[in-house]
Amino acid sequence: MNTPNKIAFQGTHYAFSEIAARKYFSDDIETLPCRQFIDVFKSVENKNCRYGIVPVENSTTGSVYQNLDLIVDSSVTVIGEVQLRIEQHLIANPGVKLDDIKVVHSHPQALQQCGNFLESLPNIETIASYDTAGSVKHIRDQKLLHAAAIASRQAAEDNKMQILKAEIEDNPQNYTRFHIIAKSSEIPSDANKTSVIFSMKNIPGALFKSLSVFALRDIDLLKIESRPMRGKRWKYLFYLDFVGTMQEERCQNAIRHLEEITSFLKVLGSYKTAVE
Repeated sequence: MNTPNKIAFQGTHYAFSEIAARKYFSDDIETLPCRQFIDVFKSVENKNCRYGIVPVENSTTGSVYQNLDLIVDSSVTVIGEVQLRIEQHLIANPGVKLDDIKVVHSHPQALQQCGNFLESLPNIETIASYDTAGSVKHIRDQKLLHAAAIASRQAAEDNKMQILKAEIEDNPQNYTRFHIIAKSSEIPSDANKTSVIFSMKNIPGALFKSLSVFALRDIDLLKIESRPMRGKRWKYLFYLDFVGTMQEERCQNAIRHLEEITSFLKVLGSYKTAVE
């Protein structure tokens, strides 16, 4: 059953995605942990959850291409976004000292975001896992005394673990942008941003012509990024964010114009820009 306030996220409780969901929706929600990102999309598509939340970009490590690809392949739409400052902490069992640590577990993105700190530790092995908060639970349940995890403060507190070193991320301005996804389109009344994905026809000046449909109508572009198309050698998808919504005539005209010069086009959704 679709619960109105049920939100699917990847990871275990107190993962950053769940924290971001509570920031966006408030604490009055029910969350559904999913092991993989694709499970979040399936939960929304199957209407087990009304919404899902997935990370799409980090200010340090860049786009989360797996989720951008899943958005292309799925039937969901983007109805919102939220930014969350990612504070990474080195977490261990009570009584464990920093000198005891030989192995650090966490999600690959978290390990990458804390690369400088990890390099400063002698002879440390890193082990990638599917989730930050799940890594904390793992070293707790297994009573690992020579291992630590990188995760949120909430994950440490909930599992009654100790923080050996706080805020170990390389960049203090370490933010992740999350998309809120839904089965059907919902354009908020205060929406001011639209995301689209397209691929171009093999014609001269294709990229220039694609961008011109927005310039001709004084529509500001916020981001454009290319991504190889799976299964099509040397073909690319372009992810583009622009100011405006699909309820505006100029934006509708721009998209109609873009359809004429592209081989594939999908409007991901219109929503309100997240601000910290």
